[in-house]
Amino acid sequence: MLRVRTAVAALVAGLMVTACGGAGRGEAVGEPPGDTPLSATVEPLPEPDGGRGTGRSATPAADPSRTPGPAATVPPALKFTATTLGGDPFRGASLAGRPVVFWFWAPWCPKCLSEAPAVKRAAAKYGDVAFVGVAGLDTEEAMKEFVRRTGTGTIVQLSDEKGAVWSRLGVTSQSTFVFMRPDGSTEKASGPLGADELDAHVRELRAA
Repeated sequence: MLRVRTAVAALVAGLMVTACGGAGRGEAVGEPPGDTPLSATVEPLPEPDGGRGTGRSATPAADPSRTPGPAATVPPALKFTATTLGGDPFRGASLAGRPVVFWFWAPWCPKCLSEAPAVKRAAAKYGDVAFVGVAGLDTEEAMKEFVRRTGTGTIVQLSDEKGAVWSRLGVTSQSTFVFMRPDGSTEKASGPLGADELDAHVRELRAA
């Protein structure tokens, strides 16, 4: 158990050195240790209860209670459970078989703050695409304040203080977008992305 806690602490410390224009911070996070088991940072959670609230609201395409149909194959990247900023459990498997936009952000990041309006508009415009925010590199209270400030509680917002979802999707810096096609393949784009750039990525994602 001590060894796992040490690995988790090392991962969090590595993520905290990332930056977004902040003084004294680097631009990228160190790669997570290869021998760190994801089970140490992504813990099983009970089934979702369908609650709603700050960080809980979801577009229909990002319903955390959805169970993939028999034909939907869950890619390895979606085999995780997490918790929303509203305190609800979230299963990555609920996103299987549909286009998804993951937005990785940090509360203190100026780039993330500047692109929040574009993310909010795109999520409202493309109802057939699941938008999921993944917050990290700070306290949960700071994450909630960012969501309140930007009005982005209309999409699913995950609390990822330990960096487990970041590691699962191979993200090492913020802001980063991961565009996942229905077949599970992905493409990354570093932010900030303006409204036009994000719109172009989402249109390409929907056409895949």
